[in-house]
Amino acid sequence: MSEKRIAVITGASSGIGLEFLRLMLQRPEVEEVWAIARNAQKLEALVRTFGSRVRTFSLDLSDRTSWTKWEAVLKTEQPRITWLVNSAGFGKFGDYTAVDLSTSVNMIDLNCSAVVAMGMICLPYMPSGAHIVNLASQASFQPLPYLNVYAAGKAFVRHYSRALNRELKGKKITVTAVCPGWMDTPFFDRARTDAKQTVRVFWGMTTPKKVAQKAVRDAAAGKDMSVCSAYVKFCHTAAKLLPQRAMMKIWLMQQKIK
Repeated sequence: MSEKRIAVITGASSGIGLEFLRLMLQRPEVEEVWAIARNAQKLEALVRTFGSRVRTFSLDLSDRTSWTKWEAVLKTEQPRITWLVNSAGFGKFGDYTAVDLSTSVNMIDLNCSAVVAMGMICLPYMPSGAHIVNLASQASFQPLPYLNVYAAGKAFVRHYSRALNRELKGKKITVTAVCPGWMDTPFFDRARTDAKQTVRVFWGMTTPKKVAQKAVRDAAAGKDMSVCSAYVKFCHTAAKLLPQRAMMKIWLMQQKIK
């Protein structure tokens, strides 16, 4: 049994997951970062870049057999998980005809089911003072036509995280839903489709570094939600004040979709 104090990061090989990895390596309470992603080659590159404090696991968390494998690793190693960052996920632009059934369900499996599974599997190894950080999105604030499955899934993550944070108060474990706007990451490479009616306008673009830094600060402060940038805060306020029908109309106007 190792009982090492570790941070676990899903989607760690690129984008905001990679930024969280950098930040976790700077935390005094983290001895190792256990990085989870699908691409084994990218994971190997992490070890070459960051050294032996990074341990990698090539797992596709949308495949439920990977959850059993992960559970077995924790049972054998018995680490102390001080941080769990669920940043694995993807979205697809376009209407319902542009995204097939398999892809839509896979999106839900990774963006929602895997978040719940990782939390439930890791919680028995999390001591008092530990943190769970779940990547939600600005998209969670309202229904988004032409990004419908992704936005609905992120709304689930936001509500689930905030409720779980309340449930875990007695254990002194915090759960923070991170709600960024558009970030300059490889997300767009996978999200784009050939759909004629699709998402094309990306207001308020920011960097994953800024979002990750604020998310860690907010989680350490015990907040159940982290909202980065004045633009996203404005959108959050608007979504609370305006009817959802009006918010969808504004979104479609912004995207120039009739």
